[in-house]
Amino acid sequence: MDQNTLLAILAASLVLGVGFMLLSGGSTSGSKRAQAIGAGHNTGKAKESNLLSRLVKSDSDNNSRRKQIEESLNRLEDKKKTAKKRRMSMEMRLIQADWSIDVKLFTIISLVVGAVMGLGVFVFTNKPEFALGAVFAGGFGLPRWILSMAIKKRQKAFVANFADAMDIIVRGIRTGLPLGDCLKIIAHESPAPVSTEFLRVVEAENLGVPVDVCLTQMSERMPVSEVNFFATVLSIQRQTGGNLGESLQNLSNVLRGRKLLAEKIKALSAEARMSAIIIGALPIAVGALVTVLAPDYMHDLYSTSTGQRNMMIGAGMMVLGTAMMKKMIAFKY
Repeated sequence: MDQNTLLAILAASLVLGVGFMLLSGGSTSGSKRAQAIGAGHNTGKAKESNLLSRLVKSDSDNNSRRKQIEESLNRLEDKKKTAKKRRMSMEMRLIQADWSIDVKLFTIISLVVGAVMGLGVFVFTNKPEFALGAVFAGGFGLPRWILSMAIKKRQKAFVANFADAMDIIVRGIRTGLPLGDCLKIIAHESPAPVSTEFLRVVEAENLGVPVDVCLTQMSERMPVSEVNFFATVLSIQRQTGGNLGESLQNLSNVLRGRKLLAEKIKALSAEARMSAIIIGALPIAVGALVTVLAPDYMHDLYSTSTGQRNMMIGAGMMVLGTAMMKKMIAFKY
């Protein structure tokens, strides 16, 4: 074998070896790259599955949290309904009016008043239907109307002096007095009925009743927005902390602003209220004057069935019109 042939064989062998090495290295790097891509794909799938599981878990957590919130809201609503029903009971209304009689005695008084009014109307008119109407009005309407007026009068007096009581608490807290001592100062120095209600709170607190429960009972005895605001501020401060003096100072400013707004509404609606009073009293006053000055002219209205029916219809229309006018000028703030 000559030299040229040997060199050609060596060159061919070298080329084949290099090609084999290149091919094997490329397949190895390619497989490694494919494995890396597959691993990355598997990692992506794992991440997606983890993300989906987290989303499902957060979804379930949100659903459970939403259910808890709904259940708590339902409990609060049921509690408010129960408190409202309790406030509307006759026993609680007597407590709100600060009357020292019980429901049984109030019922007996109502029956006696209704019987006396019915008997008096029957003696003067000799009409059983009028007597029955007087019994209903005297036994059911008149005592409850007087009770409602007493409750409103007491609530009005309480609201008028409640902002001053908040100022007493603010000054006491800023000077370093505890809340209990501030409540005692209000109970002994404020005018009634503020002093009466805070004295009951202080007495209940001395017996070991929590302040939140005392204020809840106070809001039942005095169902006004100002007491609810006060109870809410104290409840939030006890749970989250903060400057109680500043919170009560803001509450005092809000209460005084509400009072000024109420007075402004009363002044602006004075003309409408006087118009309603005049329109409601004018037919009754004119009828009474005509009856006194010309009784023969009004005789048929009182003695005939047509006149009596017309009087009943007119009275019903007057009551309906008065209620509508009162609703029109009753502003909520």
